[in-house]
Amino acid sequence: MTFKNPKIILLKKKLSLPKPWDIIVIFILNILITIPLFLIAHQNLIDLDWILHLDRVIIFIVLIVLIQLLLRLVKTIIILIIFLYVIILLFGTLFGDYGFTRVYEDYRYMIYAMKENPNPQDLIISKLLPFPNKSKIIAAVEYNNPKVRNFAVAATTKHFKNVKKSGDLRVMIQCFAVFKEIRNNWNYVNDPKGREYIAAASESLQHFSGDCDDHAILMAACIKAIGGTPRIIHTGGHLYPEMLIGSQKELETATYYIKEVLFAKESRSQQIHYHIDERGQIWLNLDYTATYPGGKFMSEEILGALTF
Repeated sequence: MTFKNPKIILLKKKLSLPKPWDIIVIFILNILITIPLFLIAHQNLIDLDWILHLDRVIIFIVLIVLIQLLLRLVKTIIILIIFLYVIILLFGTLFGDYGFTRVYEDYRYMIYAMKENPNPQDLIISKLLPFPNKSKIIAAVEYNNPKVRNFAVAATTKHFKNVKKSGDLRVMIQCFAVFKEIRNNWNYVNDPKGREYIAAASESLQHFSGDCDDHAILMAACIKAIGGTPRIIHTGGHLYPEMLIGSQKELETATYYIKEVLFAKESRSQQIHYHIDERGQIWLNLDYTATYPGGKFMSEEILGALTF
């Protein structure tokens, strides 16, 4: 015969919820717990590249089933669990780097990357260190803004218009035209002292001035606006843009056009600098310090990457 402490029984009653609210609250809490856990799994597990991202769907379903079972086992103290969950995320928001905002940003970026990003493994790179001002930078890359689109289109009619091209080669050469136009007009200007100022792409178009992150944002927005695939690299104290070229074969084509047709003078006796990602995809440096696509890196270190 067992005896239960009346105080413990009373405490459990206070920490439990009446039916059917317990089922509803457990399901909501399950979703709130599953999302950050799924994001961690998504960022650190190899992407099997299944159709419709079915591997990620299976991971999400497995997590939600396991957490649902676990929460049902401890439903008598469900209010305490909710309280602890909120405290953990609140602590992360105020004192750490993973809180309510980070969960929302990571989930939004993951969904965006699954739909748009040809190189989803970049998400693994971007988590080596928190990407500085990530949400502001994503918002500033206004590739759908008519001013940004019109500027990029105008650059393609100003430079290399008579070079014969079609398909992916045409996109690449037009992106090089955008690089040339921005590079020819860019004026480096520091941020206000003691403050990080993030200029939107449309804002930078007014005077073609700003620091490295403003240049990277404008370049990425313009390249994306005309069908290219850019990414912004974080090196610690510097941000710069890169452009997806593709395979080794596409790199050979790009090298020929850069050195023999489009930037022969600027690239004479110079090397083409690029990064190879986890999928073997090649990205050319488009930093403001480079006088031609694939110019020398200001810093080769990669601490984070945002692909658009």
